[in-house]
Amino acid sequence: MKKKLIAGNWKMNGSLASNEALVQALVAGAPKADCLMAVCVPAPYLAQVQKLLAGSVIALGAQDVSQHESGAFTGETSVGMLREFGARYCLVGHSERRQYHGETDPVVALKAQRALAGGVTPIVCVGETLAEREAGRTEDVVKRQLAAVIHTNGHCISEIVVAYEPVWAIGTGKTATVEQAQQVHAVLRAQLHAATPHSDRVHILYGGSMNAANAAQLLAQADIDGGLVGGASLKAPDFLSIIAAARY
Repeated sequence: MKKKLIAGNWKMNGSLASNEALVQALVAGAPKADCLMAVCVPAPYLAQVQKLLAGSVIALGAQDVSQHESGAFTGETSVGMLREFGARYCLVGHSERRQYHGETDPVVALKAQRALAGGVTPIVCVGETLAEREAGRTEDVVKRQLAAVIHTNGHCISEIVVAYEPVWAIGTGKTATVEQAQQVHAVLRAQLHAATPHSDRVHILYGGSMNAANAAQLLAQADIDGGLVGGASLKAPDFLSIIAAARY
C-alpha cells in the first residue's frame, strides 16, 4: 500500500515572518516517514521556504506553472524556475485558476505536460461547481477534466497526482460527505485504470475543506489517498493533526 500524501495549499497567504514560524513548527512536528507531505507556497516565497525545509521530510510545491518553457510571458513562472528552487510538486488547474484566470481543460493539460517534462509532479485539480452537482453532472465534469490531461500526457499519466476538489466545498466550510467523496474518487480511479496499467501509483487526493475534524474519516476511504488542504494548512496544529490521521 502506498503512503498517503498530504499537501498544503497556502493560496495567496503568508509573510516572511509567518512563513518562518509555520514551517519551523511543521518541520518540528512532522513524523519521519509515515506519509508523504508537501506545502505549495506562493512563488515569491519559494526561496525562503526551500531553505526552511532543507533536510526535512516535507517537500516543496508551487501553486502554478506556465504552459510555456520560456519567453515573453510576463508574470509567468516556468517549470525550470520551479526546479531551481527544488519544487517537487506543482498545483495545476486549481478551480480558482479555472474560474478567475480562464484556464481551460486543454491549458491545464499542457501545464501538466510541461511540469512532467521538467521533472515536477503536477497535482491536477478537478471538480464540479454547485450548479453542476445539482444538475447531476458531477461525473461528467470531473471525467472531462481528467480526460484532457490523459489525452495530452499519454503513458506519463501514471506520474501525476489528482486532486478532487468539489468547488462548492472550497473555503465555504462545507464538505462533501464521506460517501460523496469516495464515490467521485472511485470514478476517477476507474478512469485512470482504463488509461494506464500503473494507475495504482497515482495518488488521488480529496481537496474540499479537509480539516482536523474530518480528515481521519475521509482518509480511511478506499480510494482517497490523501488530502489537498487549504485553510487548515496555515495552522500548524491543524495541519499536523491531518498528517497524523494519514499515518496508518
